[in-house]
Amino acid sequence: MASTRNKNTTNDYSQFVKQNEQHAVWTLYENGAAGHAYDTKLPGIGLTPAQIPSNQLSNNAVDIESFLFGTNSTNLVNPAPILTPELNNLKSANVFTKDTVYIPEPLVVSKSQRPLP
Repeated sequence: MASTRNKNTTNDYSQFVKQNEQHAVWTLYENGAAGHAYDTKLPGIGLTPAQIPSNQLSNNAVDIESFLFGTNSTNLVNPAPILTPELNNLKSANVFTKDTVYIPEPLVVSKSQRPLP
């Protein structure tokens, strides 16, 4: 007996395959929600702290983390080489610029004055 349901038709199968392909493209997009930024910058003035992947902060992030945790520090047969961190200099992203503050040279603060109520 032949199947009479829509899930066994050619059109339904092609729609299912297309949906899976679109889902894979969305999930595996490098700069998507689960990926990393196209141009990584540190949060500057007007922005809250961000979650930056460790591989964006330095080129040898795993070696730095292993060194900080003390991995391979007590190996007497093959001691760990001296670590030289390769840090990336990231620019900061500012929402606005701060105005310069001018302070007079002889700054005299009078103790006899009270603040406004």
